[in-house]
Amino acid sequence: MSESNEPKREIDLADVRVTLLGTAHVSRASAEEVRTLLRSGDYDAVAVELCQSRFSALMDPKSLSELDLFSVIRQRQVYMVMANLALSAYQQRLADQFDIEPGAEQRVAVHVAKELDLPVLLIDREIGVTLKRISANLNWWKRYTLFTGLLASMLTAEKVSEEEIEHLKDGDVLETTFAEFAHDRQDLYRPLIDERDRYMAAKLRSEPQRVGAKRILAVVGAGHLKGIGEYLERDREEPRGVVRALEQVPPPSRWPRVLAWLVVILILSGFAFGFSQSTSFGWGLVVAWVLINGGLSALGVALAGGHPLTVGAAFVAAPLTSLNPTIGAGMVTAAVELAMRKPRVADFGHLRADVVNLRGWWRNRVSRVFLVFLFSTLGSAIGTYVAGFHIFDQLVRGPGA
Repeated sequence: MSESNEPKREIDLADVRVTLLGTAHVSRASAEEVRTLLRSGDYDAVAVELCQSRFSALMDPKSLSELDLFSVIRQRQVYMVMANLALSAYQQRLADQFDIEPGAEQRVAVHVAKELDLPVLLIDREIGVTLKRISANLNWWKRYTLFTGLLASMLTAEKVSEEEIEHLKDGDVLETTFAEFAHDRQDLYRPLIDERDRYMAAKLRSEPQRVGAKRILAVVGAGHLKGIGEYLERDREEPRGVVRALEQVPPPSRWPRVLAWLVVILILSGFAFGFSQSTSFGWGLVVAWVLINGGLSALGVALAGGHPLTVGAAFVAAPLTSLNPTIGAGMVTAAVELAMRKPRVADFGHLRADVVNLRGWWRNRVSRVFLVFLFSTLGSAIGTYVAGFHIFDQLVRGPGA
């Protein structure tokens, strides 16, 4: 057996023995330990700290070429895909700077398992569900600052710090990117760490029965070792019920939608009152709304490097979509940009490499569609409130002002 220093913990669950191997996601020694243990013949299955989407990305880097951008836009998944691309960019920075591929031990576990014809159990929760549960735990301001902070930290040209590398020795890329924000923050710690510990423990209690395995090697980050072990020993709830509960995405708060419709009602009421004063005054308010809202959204598209026709589409669409909260300006502008500049096969192939630096986000046609969506949405949102206050000010002053 190996003399590695990687921490291990063995737990007996009825007729199944689980060996938890705590690994460092940037350690070659961890990858070699996984290889040695699996080839020892002591295990008949391996469990890895991966969800299906991360497994697909790890084993099939070309999977992004199958991305249906229209579906991403229509299903409002742009922010989720952007977050995944930013995480991928951070991972590539690590690989370029330290000649280390984070998650190498997971890749080795999968490859060796295939060589030995051993079942591979994916025990981590889907990254999209985790991000959504984190988002649901935060108010809108914390959500905004977290999102912008993460993008800024992951897209910076600065080198990865030694402190971040230390975090990676215990957690994965996802946890490390949140480390700056998650210190003593239960609203982040629970969905990011504690819930995943319980989820992976529940999977380890249910999955071996499905594949008929009796001796499981579970390859997890060292930071998860203690939590998973404790849940394996003390959690007595039915594991499939635990998994279902932790996969539930809390319904979105009603207040943002209520606020959006309230703004629409106020703006339309302002128009109506303006026209009641005089036709020219009313049209003046409408023109101001179009120029401010459409102008700022169009400016956002221009800053994103969008096609000239997309800039025009933003100017026309934003004033209308702002009065209909069921559709956003970004959905229109992204669709137009996609039609005007259809991404090439090479854009999908180079996507992961391009998003490592800021210039690449603008150069690649796929990532630029996302930027067009983001900037036009932000411009329209700012324009809605700026124009709204302008209209209110004009109504207070009256037609003769």
